[in-house]
Amino acid sequence: MSAVTGPISTLPGAHHSVPEGTMCDDHPDRMATHRVQGETDSFGSELNDMCDECYATYKREMAETAAERATGTCDWCGKAATDLRQRRDYEEGSYGRLYDVCGACIRRQNQEAEEELERYGYYDDCGD
Repeated sequence: MSAVTGPISTLPGAHHSVPEGTMCDDHPDRMATHRVQGETDSFGSELNDMCDECYATYKREMAETAAERATGTCDWCGKAATDLRQRRDYEEGSYGRLYDVCGACIRRQNQEAEEELERYGYYDDCGD
């Protein structure tokens, strides 16, 4: 881990620009070509600097474990799910805790937000 941020609104896996002269976290003799956001919570995140070789390994590992990471219990409804994604609660702000949330809860949250926008006439100002 090469850098730590303060509160951040992006999610793990987000790519960030690599500062000039940054070395790979695992190969101190190689220049970093990728900076990927790692562990993230409401306090901030870890940014991982990787050379091309490490980044290829990272991408392969993410692809191999995608189904495993998506399986578990939804933090919002408590049901078992195979389509978990990390999500923030709008009411906690864009820097709040990350939750593992199932597709059904995400759809429900999006629908509720859509209904609220319609209720307050948000779309009336869009020129439709």
